[in-house]
Amino acid sequence: MTASVAAKEPGIELAGPAPYWPTFGLAFRLARRDLRGGVGGLITVLLCLALGVGVIAAVGSLRAAVDAGLAADGRRILGGDVDVDGGNTPLPDELRGWLRQHGATTSDIVMMRSLLVAPSGERTLIELKAVDAAWPLVGSAEATPPQPIAAALADRDGHFGLLADPLILDRLGLKPGDLARLGSATLRVAGALTTEPDRVATPSIFGPRVLISQSALGETGLIAPGTMAQYKLRAIASPLAATVLPAELRAAFDNRGWRIRDPSQAAPQVSRFLDQTSLFLTLVGLTSLLVGGIGVANGVGAWLDARGRTIATLRCLGASSGLVLTMCLIQVMSLAAVGIALGLAFGASVPLVCAWLPDGWLPIPAVAGLYPEPLLLAGCFGLLTALCFALWPLGRAARIPGAALFRDLILPERIRPHAAVIAANVLIAAALVFVTIATAADRRFALYFCIGALATLGLFRLAAVAVMRVARLAPTSRTPWIRLGVANLHRPGAATPLLMLSVGLGLATLATVALIQYNIRTQILEQMPTAAPSFFFVDI
Repeated sequence: MTASVAAKEPGIELAGPAPYWPTFGLAFRLARRDLRGGVGGLITVLLCLALGVGVIAAVGSLRAAVDAGLAADGRRILGGDVDVDGGNTPLPDELRGWLRQHGATTSDIVMMRSLLVAPSGERTLIELKAVDAAWPLVGSAEATPPQPIAAALADRDGHFGLLADPLILDRLGLKPGDLARLGSATLRVAGALTTEPDRVATPSIFGPRVLISQSALGETGLIAPGTMAQYKLRAIASPLAATVLPAELRAAFDNRGWRIRDPSQAAPQVSRFLDQTSLFLTLVGLTSLLVGGIGVANGVGAWLDARGRTIATLRCLGASSGLVLTMCLIQVMSLAAVGIALGLAFGASVPLVCAWLPDGWLPIPAVAGLYPEPLLLAGCFGLLTALCFALWPLGRAARIPGAALFRDLILPERIRPHAAVIAANVLIAAALVFVTIATAADRRFALYFCIGALATLGLFRLAAVAVMRVARLAPTSRTPWIRLGVANLHRPGAATPLLMLSVGLGLATLATVALIQYNIRTQILEQMPTAAPSFFFVDI
């Protein structure tokens, strides 16, 4: 649609007084009719925003889904309402008596590393877990062949039973009914341990799991002075008492040096890993949005070049700067909204996809659902980025006189946007920085990221100025394609600044990721083996 046609349509008047901020209805009608002619370069705006918003929304939604899974299943993962870790020191009966006085049911666990020896002499390092008859307090353990856990571990024919990870049975060639040696005791293999409800809270680090009863542990002779064992006690109580039990326990035994956890701290290693991963991936998403913002500026610039004749005609017919700015802004933000919506749709689908993944893909099952908070945050980032990078070129194009717009591509006018547009742009950029820092898990790291991003933008801008100046002062070549290429670097309206920002920022992001990967790999492959022993022995 051209401006001359718009002027002839009923309900649209361009002549007369031209306030800077026009009525929204007129700008909306012009924008809607102009969009019928196609979106042109605005497709770049849509794709750039969809990519950045999609990454941030996916990371935030997945983290919220895992947090929901931890909150819903934290009691089972922890193994009770409270977990007391005494370290290498057995927990006293005073603690058990205090918990029972508060209506709690307790269960003791001892964990250590040892060797399981098959009749053939084959042996393997294991993570030994000795439990009492009350284990598990929450959830259920399963074995193959199916049998009650207490019956599987009980003394039968003079031998206590054990349940082992299927990997151990396969590695040592054991099957149910075989005998295996653990310490100074000979135990009966009762079957394979297939489900352990508190496995995340008590992970197997040095070897696969072997489960025995505490009565069998006494016969093994493994508990001796200097033994590296870990003593734990779990307790469950009524729902009302469970909410205050951890706090009261800490107050009653505040000087014992025990580690006391509640279901919200069921998997601190997993939570810490998720925090660090979420922070890194969120900043990767913000970097994608930053690169996408340059793409927004490029896309808006290309779109304005294609719409320059229409905008110039509107200005010549008497359209105010505010009318042109509002009309163009509506069109740009309409396409930006579509891009943001696509990114949010992708991010919202990630928890649904992860819920269908097989068990074991995630340390804590993600709860499928729609999580508004991370989606709103991602949408806010996308909206602020679109406004921040689109407002300046739109504000500048709106202020250029109509006649000058026809020649702006060849002889660009040295015109800045209106003071109100500049102020709005500064406020939007400040809001983007504020939201980035305020919503980050590590605010100091987010602050450094924002400072680095602004410094990088300024550095590439200065580099572009330097390239243009060098190209302008360079001697003229007799080769036509060299002469034209160098001239295009510094000619009026040259895209050198935006290209320098786009290519430089993209390459800087890729180089940063590659350097991080290389440094981590170097530390693992080169530094660690030089200081690591050839053999190590555990709990001799």
